[in-house]
Amino acid sequence: MTGWRTLFYKEVLRFWKVGFQTVAAPVLTAVMYMLIFGHVLQDHVKIYGQVSYTAFLVPGLVMMSVLQNAFANSSSSLVQSKIMGSLVFVLLTPLSHWSWFFAYVGSSVVRGLAVGLGVFAVTSLFGRPAFVAPQWILLFAVLGAAMLGGLGVIAGLWAEKFDQMAAFQNFIIMPMTFLSGVFYSIHSLPAFWQDVSHLNPFFYMIDGFRYGFFGVSDVSPWLSLGIVAAALLVVSAVAVHLLRIGYKIRG
Repeated sequence: MTGWRTLFYKEVLRFWKVGFQTVAAPVLTAVMYMLIFGHVLQDHVKIYGQVSYTAFLVPGLVMMSVLQNAFANSSSSLVQSKIMGSLVFVLLTPLSHWSWFFAYVGSSVVRGLAVGLGVFAVTSLFGRPAFVAPQWILLFAVLGAAMLGGLGVIAGLWAEKFDQMAAFQNFIIMPMTFLSGVFYSIHSLPAFWQDVSHLNPFFYMIDGFRYGFFGVSDVSPWLSLGIVAAALLVVSAVAVHLLRIGYKIRG
C-alpha cells in the first residue's frame, strides 16, 4: 500500500485496536437512550401516522451515533498526535494534503458506519423500522459521516489541547446533534423553534436519513440532500485549505 491508503489503514487500525471504547461504548450509550426515551414516551407520542415512537427513535439514534463518532475519529486522532508529538512522522512523508484529507475523512466514515451498524443492530430489537428507500439511508449516512469527519479535521487542526477539543464537541457538535430532531419531529415544536431547526444542517442529515426508513419526513429529502451536499463541500474546502497551508501543524 502506498500514499493515502497507508495512512487510511493506520487510522482505521488505530480506532479498531480499541474497539471496545470506540465502537462498543457508543452502542451502549445509544441503547441507554432507547431504554429511557422509548420506555417513557412510547405510549404518549405518535409520529408519521402509525409509526411507533420506538421505531421513530431508531434512525435518529443511529444517525446521531454516526455523526458524533465520525467527528470524534478525525479530531481525536489529530489532537492526540499533536500533543504526543507523533504527527511529525506523518509530516515527514511525501503525502499531499489531499492524501491527508481522504485518509482522515475516509477512516472517520468507516468508524461512523461501524458504530451506526452496531447501534441499529441493537436498537432495532426494540422497534424495527421499515426500509422504504435503502439508497437514501446509505447516501445520507455516508455524506453525514464525511461532513463530520471533515469538521473533525478542522477542529483537530485548530485545537492545541484536549480541553479545547472537548469545548468544540460539547458546545457545537453535541447541541447541534441533540437539537436536530433525533428524539422528536420538528412539527411538534413552536413555530419559532421550527425556524431555528431549519438553520441546523444536522437536522437535514437526520431527516433525510429517517426518510429512507419510513418514506416520510419533515422536509423534502431532495432539499435535505442539497443542503447536506453543500455543507459537505464547504467543510471539505476549509479542511483541505487548512491542510494545504499546514495550519498549526507546521512551524
